[in-house]
Order: sequence, then structure tokens, then C-alpha cells
Amino acid sequence: MEVRSIYRYARISPKKARDVAREIQGLPVSDAIDTLNFTPKKAAFLIGKTLKSAVANAENNHDLAADTLHVKEANVSDGPSFRRFKPRARGSASAIKKRTSHIYIILTDEMEVEEKPKRESKPKKKGAPKKEEPVAEEEAPAEVEEEVPAAEEAPEAEAEEVTESTEEAPEEESAEEDKD
Repeated sequence: MEVRSIYRYARISPKKARDVAREIQGLPVSDAIDTLNFTPKKAAFLIGKTLKSAVANAENNHDLAADTLHVKEANVSDGPSFRRFKPRARGSASAIKKRTSHIYIILTDEMEVEEKPKRESKPKKKGAPKKEEPVAEEEAPAEVEEEVPAAEEAPEAEAEEVTESTEEAPEEESAEEDKD
């Protein structure tokens, strides 16, 4: 079950609060509270208040034990900005934005491990393509693939087929070199 708590209009810049919110994602509640208690930032205090509120919601409203809860998400989004003005030179003024943020914390008693999909290869660099030398590819005949399970019965027959396939490869390479 998911339990949430929201702190709206917190008087801190969202950029500063996001750094602290990322620290506690995926942690058990007890570890997250310890981390926030020993983090010397204003955002840690505000996020800690929100986390304790979410734990209280779970215990009182949903009869969940605090020991089984994990922080599923800790998000910080932009709130409205207060616009103030500061006097500048020659009678002008410049705007100052006093930013606010909304802090969202979601707790769950079912912890799921999410794995990020891995990239197969790095993105290719832009530019001139490199010249590649031709590589002779050896294709295994269909007979060899079928006889692999039978290799336990007759290892001598398999060895003979392997030597035949390796003898053909150098002839193909030498034929390609003569063409160049």
C-alpha cells in the first residue's frame, strides 16, 4: 500500500531541495530519517518533517508498521515564486525571485527492485567513418550444429570435422589477399 505526504509552498528553492530528496529514495524509513538528521541543510529539515508526516499517516490511517515502510519516491517540484524588487543604479530596479517548492513523499510497504535497461553499445561519434578491413567469416555447416549433442558418443568424428573447417578458412583468406 502506498502512503503519501505533501508539503506545499516550502520556502526553499527546488534545486536545493532536490539534492537532499535524491539521497533518501529507495531507503527504509529508519535509514532515511537518520540520513536527514545528519544532513546539515535546510532542505533536510523540511523533507524530514514531510517524511515523519507520511509515517504518521501510514500508522494512524492505514495501520501499517513504520519498520516495514520504504521511501518509494521523494519528489520536489516548483511552487510559485514571490517577486520582489531591489533598487539599482540610476533609478532602475531589478527583480528578485524568492522561489518556493512542493515536496512529495510516497512510502510503500512493498519494496520492488527496479532495474534500469542497459544500453547495448555506446552512441556512435559523428564524423568520417573509419575504413574497416574485410574479415573472413567462417560459417559452421548445418551438419556440425546437429551433431553437437552426439559429440559425447563420438568425439573423434567431431575433431575430424573441426580440422576440415579450419583447412578451408586459410584458402579463402589467401584468395582475398590475391584480389587486392
